[in-house]
Amino acid sequence: MLVDFTKMNGAGNDFVLIDNRKIGLQLSQEQIKYICDRQRGIGADGIMLLRNAGGEADLGWDFYNQDGSEGEMCGNGARCFARFAQSKLKSSDTISFETLAGIIQAKLQGENAIINLTPPEDLRIDDHISTSHGELEIHSVNTGVPHAVLFVEDADKAMVSKLGKEIRHHDHYSPAGTNVNFVQLTGNNSIHVRTYERGVGETLACGTGVTASGLITAKLHGYASPISVRVLGGDYLSVDFETDGNSFKNIKLTGPAEFVFTGQIEI
Repeated sequence: MLVDFTKMNGAGNDFVLIDNRKIGLQLSQEQIKYICDRQRGIGADGIMLLRNAGGEADLGWDFYNQDGSEGEMCGNGARCFARFAQSKLKSSDTISFETLAGIIQAKLQGENAIINLTPPEDLRIDDHISTSHGELEIHSVNTGVPHAVLFVEDADKAMVSKLGKEIRHHDHYSPAGTNVNFVQLTGNNSIHVRTYERGVGETLACGTGVTASGLITAKLHGYASPISVRVLGGDYLSVDFETDGNSFKNIKLTGPAEFVFTGQIEI
């Protein structure tokens, strides 16, 4: 079966998007891995299928990580999905869609997109876990998916692949595991973040990880909204929020969502 697809990237986090409203694809784990394979397939960090909404949103999505697992939410993917959906629906500059984490609202501004994230959950500050590199002070919050945040002096020198993988599978975060963010304070209300993602490994950017890192930085270091975040791919994302006592609300993530190419693939 030949399937039309669109390749997009959000701050270097790349995705394959398919309009599934009429064709009704049900991808197997092996098919997802094949499509995401950078040598034998299209190559991507994940796949998004556009579908009709089951509730009050304009549309719905099905999101899959590179390893075939289903993802609850993806901030960079959500921005790409919004631009893709707009191109298919010829809709206005605002759109809403269902995810496993809840309904996401998006606003398009040229090649940039602004998404409203669902309220964060399970904020935990000053946890301590034992690792092969000793005891680490680590923080966590769920911004649609679970994220651990570790502050480091130099993110570019952090052992993201090795230590990120260890923390991702740590018993402290079982059974679901966690994404892991290495955060460097760079001053002027800005941070530098590298992220090890569940189901993928280190990526050039992670929208929900950027958001988690920004919120925890605000909590611990007094940073104010908006926080500018540089990711591994070199792009800058913006995390906007309001504080409500000890919690956060009206969280927005702003950044690029770019079309790369379109094509067909045999599935």
